[in-house]
Amino acid sequence: MNILPILTASAEGTNVGEPWLNILIFGLFVAITLIIVLRASKNTKTAADYYAGGRSFTGTQNGTAIAGDYLSAASFLGIVGAIAINGYDGFLYSIGFLVAWLVALLLVAELLRNTGKFTMADVLSFRLRQRPVRIAAALATLMVCLFYLLAQMAGAGALVSLLLGIDERLGQSVVIAIVGALMIVYVLVGGMKGTTWVQIIKACLLIAGAFIMTIWVLALFGFNFSALLGAAVELSPEGEAILDPGLQYGLSEVTKLDFLSLGLALVLGTAGLPHVLMRFYTVPTAKEARKSVVWAIVLIGAFYLFTLVLGYGAGALIGPERIENAPGGVNSAAPLLAFELGGPLLLGLISAVAFATILAVVAGLTITAAASFAHDIYANVLAKGKTSPEKEVKIARRTVVVIGVLAIIGGIGAQGQNVAFLVALAFAVAASANLPTILYSLFWKGFTTQGALWSMYGGLGAAILLIVFSPVMSGTETSMIVGADFAWFPLKNPGIVSIPLAFLLGFIGSKLDKRTENPEKQAEMEVRSLTGVGAEKAVDH
Repeated sequence: MNILPILTASAEGTNVGEPWLNILIFGLFVAITLIIVLRASKNTKTAADYYAGGRSFTGTQNGTAIAGDYLSAASFLGIVGAIAINGYDGFLYSIGFLVAWLVALLLVAELLRNTGKFTMADVLSFRLRQRPVRIAAALATLMVCLFYLLAQMAGAGALVSLLLGIDERLGQSVVIAIVGALMIVYVLVGGMKGTTWVQIIKACLLIAGAFIMTIWVLALFGFNFSALLGAAVELSPEGEAILDPGLQYGLSEVTKLDFLSLGLALVLGTAGLPHVLMRFYTVPTAKEARKSVVWAIVLIGAFYLFTLVLGYGAGALIGPERIENAPGGVNSAAPLLAFELGGPLLLGLISAVAFATILAVVAGLTITAAASFAHDIYANVLAKGKTSPEKEVKIARRTVVVIGVLAIIGGIGAQGQNVAFLVALAFAVAASANLPTILYSLFWKGFTTQGALWSMYGGLGAAILLIVFSPVMSGTETSMIVGADFAWFPLKNPGIVSIPLAFLLGFIGSKLDKRTENPEKQAEMEVRSLTGVGAEKAVDH
């Protein structure tokens, strides 16, 4: 099937595929998931129900939901596009995202589940002074969620612009607003229970869709991966360079440093992502938390292997030039490949899955941000613990609306950026602001409140400052603010500076702190995190 006339028409303002079919499949998915969310909402009565799904999910269900939460628009749209254009260097995103799970499994998952209640701040403030630590942790959570939301919203705009032929920025902005409104409805109505079921369904659909396309692409080349790579080399203007490291990150010393920074952010970021960490509280025991992470690794690992075939498949069957010139640019590689393979029907189905991916991840991020504000800042700081669970949930629901509006505004500003790259920035912020404090809290007896505050505010501030004054924001043709140039930091990802700085600040702040922390609380946290003793009582009450 020749896709060139379709793409040419697309550039003139029409569409790829059949818009009515795409809208019909989208509408069907939204209707089914809304019914599921409404059914789930009938059992959402308490704060534990709203934030943690009543802790009623098994390890397998939660592992599938974690995969649904983790495999975002970046994984599907961004990585396939990155591999199609940059080959080997694009696949580094997949490797980084997958290896990161080993850090989460070995260092964080079970210990967090045993120590916390609803949010990451529960763990960080367990043996430190509650008020300042909860405020810092909540701010870090909100910033990471907002960065991640930018990527999902940009992905939504790119996807629908391709399907409906909307080239104008205004049209894409309307699409982003609609996605934001849907997300608000999902989270307001269903809470964590409804969001989890949407994520489980979406994970199954995404992995199944990617598997079918992978087998289809391999079948076209006689299940000979070498033949597939050869075809990709022929269509690529870079030739055999797409099979070697360095096409994107080996051009200069700066790009090599950028790659190292990206790798650090990807590998260390997952263990600091608040919306992923919050999923560990939806299971009843630490054993189920372990099981859920192992199950998630299996599903996520399989999916990232599929992206290798899909990325080079898009390069071989469509070509980098056509992908970059399509509405949505690099992010359109996966939908265009679906159209090449199965015409309008497969395009509609795969795009609906990608759309579902965006909705599910956005819902998970939003409920995490809302829980962080309502539980950490409102209930524990402003109300000083003197509030009811019902009032707390009401505040969380109001926060959902505010976060949704901010995400829509940010998503409109981030249009045209590669979503895998935007997510890497969120990982850098998470690894800088959250991970050092989590590890110090769990493993270092000498860690103090001052160390936690220096680490979180220092890591968060450094990451955001370096992003603002990097080529991401200004100074290049692909920057967010076109025509401006105030970039003095040469790297696109701040991880190589901000992550070590956050660890160093946590250490220095603790050593210089004249106040000592409660040794009994520290001992209790150590016992609980390692054994789970006392965790159930804290969770239930």
